[in-house]
Parts: sequence; structure tokens; C-alpha cells
Amino acid sequence: MTEQPHTSSRPPTTPAVSVVGPGEGETIVLGTTHMRVLEDGTHTGHRLAIAESVLAPHTQGPPQHRHAEHDEGFYVLSGTVRFTVGDEHHDATTGTLVMVPPGTPHTFANLTDQPAVMLSTFTPDLYVGYFRDLHKTLADGSPLTPQANIDTMGRYATEPATGR
Repeated sequence: MTEQPHTSSRPPTTPAVSVVGPGEGETIVLGTTHMRVLEDGTHTGHRLAIAESVLAPHTQGPPQHRHAEHDEGFYVLSGTVRFTVGDEHHDATTGTLVMVPPGTPHTFANLTDQPAVMLSTFTPDLYVGYFRDLHKTLADGSPLTPQANIDTMGRYATEPATGR
């Protein structure tokens, strides 16, 4: 078998490298939580999204929920974040990684007097749209009712879990 010569007038392409510097990236504000989207899946074939979240002191996270289609990872960069997984509580301090597989009920909160910062991963990138939708709801002046949150979760293969 003889190899055919490369006849395209364009050189072979490779995925573009993404570089997001300090202070760059999309910012999503959800109450007292500020999220900076570092990768929304655009540069990863939608396999991975990454966001940095700053949780103000005494910030409750979302209602306990479970994802049907994506893993979620949390790496604590500073402070302490309380993760509730089902009925178990885990106080994650700086340098702790928490990985949550699909179907696992979970939530998080910053119960301390200091801000907490964490890096979150979503594989695949599906859940970034959830945060964008919540932000839009708040920006439009609509209240973020429990039912509105549940409806938004449902669009991203996520459902509330019982308990907190």
C-alpha cells in the first residue's frame, strides 16, 4: 500500500491552547459567591470545565443535589469548606480534594469567619450552564426560589437530594 502525499493547502491543525491569567475569565456572581470560569469546555471538546469560587464567610451552598451525567471535583485553595455527602460531613481544609461521582448527593458551605476559595472541575462541562442560568435569573431581578433552582437543575441532568 502506498501512502498518499498530504495535499491540503492548510497545515494540520491542533487544538488552541487556552491561557487565562489572574483576574481574567468569565465572572458569575451568585449572592455572596463569586465564580470565575477558567475553562467552560470550549477548549476541551466539552470534556472538562474548571471554575474558581470564592465563598464569603458563613455562605451556605446549594441545596443537596445529585448529578446524573457528570463528575464534580473540588480542590480547596484556601480556607475550610464543609462538604456534606449524604449524611456525612467532611471539613476540607487547604490542599484537600473532594471528588463527587455521578449520583452522589452532596452540597458544601463555608461555615467559618474567613473566605474560602476552591477550584471546581466538571467532567463533562455540562454544569457551567447551570451557573450561567442562575446568574441570569438573579440579574433579571427574579427571585431565586427553591422551585426556580430545581427547574434550572433539571435542565442540567441534576436533581435535588433529600436532606441537607
